[in-house]
Amino acid sequence: MQSKTFEKIWEIVFLACSLVSVLSIIVICYFIFVNGVPFILKTGIAEFIFGSEWRPTASPASFGILPMIAGSVFVTIGSIVVGVPIGVMTAIFMAFYCPKNIYKILKPAVNLMAGIPSIIYGFFGLMVFVPIVRSWWGGTGMTVFTAAVLLGIMILPTIIGLSESSLRSVPKSYYQGSIALGATHERSLMGVVVPAAKSGILAAVILGIGRSIGETMAVIMIAGNQPMIPQSIKQGTRTMTANIVLEMAYATGPHRDALIATGVVLFIFILLINVIFNVVKRRMK
Repeated sequence: MQSKTFEKIWEIVFLACSLVSVLSIIVICYFIFVNGVPFILKTGIAEFIFGSEWRPTASPASFGILPMIAGSVFVTIGSIVVGVPIGVMTAIFMAFYCPKNIYKILKPAVNLMAGIPSIIYGFFGLMVFVPIVRSWWGGTGMTVFTAAVLLGIMILPTIIGLSESSLRSVPKSYYQGSIALGATHERSLMGVVVPAAKSGILAAVILGIGRSIGETMAVIMIAGNQPMIPQSIKQGTRTMTANIVLEMAYATGPHRDALIATGVVLFIFILLINVIFNVVKRRMK
């Protein structure tokens, strides 16, 4: 009787924790959409999303966030190009090639990277990457390329950790069966094990994209923060998250509403990424 009561209590506790998580999401969505959507409708969806001028304090004011959307997209794509191949190949190395004595050092190092604050990454990029890019191309060195490389490094722990776990979860019989059929070690890994883990690897990539598109402090420090559509990777840019952080402290009235509306667009971006991931995952199955 006591054991059943104890189990019931823990069942209620677990349910309450789950409800808190769901309630938090509902409250966040309510706050963002209630404060942001009316401004988007008042300004005009096309003018707000596709407008190329951001002048919130001018008269008349302009609230076009296309430069920030473009900046977020370019920087995120660049970070994927840098981080995904390195992250996945590192995970393959750690799962199947890494000697134990090196793994004991490499694994904690990857975990430590995940715990480093983004502001520290920003300082690193400002002191290392920015001077290098400045010596290559001139200017300030704060460019789309600089931000993309730094974000590519920042998403490595997420991609490496989840990809390695996914690779290790593939049944060993897959590899053994491939070897028994005469395939080499490399072909068995790349042709059998890695494809079998593609769902988990894709999940790692999606989470990496989510962190990249939502990163703020590091991007503010090295991206240049110009509210204009970059014409090349040698120019500076401003992302949606950076735009919100840079101006929210002094924004009032329509300016503040525009920043909250930018958060709505960013939230929708994240939702679309997750929807696309779920669709691709179902097709893979």
